[in-house]
Amino acid sequence: MLSVSAFRRVVRASAIYDVLMTAPFATPWTFLLLREHLTALNVGLGGAPLPPFEPLHLLISSLFGSVVMVWSVLRMLDPQPRFGRYDAAARYLFSTWMAWALLETGQPLLWLFLVPELAWGLAQSLPLRAPAAGREGRAHESLLR
Repeated sequence: MLSVSAFRRVVRASAIYDVLMTAPFATPWTFLLLREHLTALNVGLGGAPLPPFEPLHLLISSLFGSVVMVWSVLRMLDPQPRFGRYDAAARYLFSTWMAWALLETGQPLLWLFLVPELAWGLAQSLPLRAPAAGREGRAHESLLR
């Protein structure tokens, strides 16, 4: 069980992780730079080169990157427990699709995204310790709504 303050630190840390990992996906130009490194990493892990990306693929990756960046900044600035719970749900969804892609392609690079995604989801699913009664308890209840 985590205290509310510890849980808020987990939510903020997961948001910082997301900013660092997702920023290159936010524009087509930065993703094209990242793609070359991801291809080299995947080949180094025994996988195949990533397929060429067309403009529609770049649009989808940039939409993903942009939405995750906005969501991450919100959680960094206001790491509410309820945002952590929503983020855990999103991470489980992302993990489901990553696991599907891993089963379909066998690309080892996906493990480098899947494992942290599951770990952050689990960390943000941990139960919270009930705070002591009084002002802190009321503040805790309002954070969870």
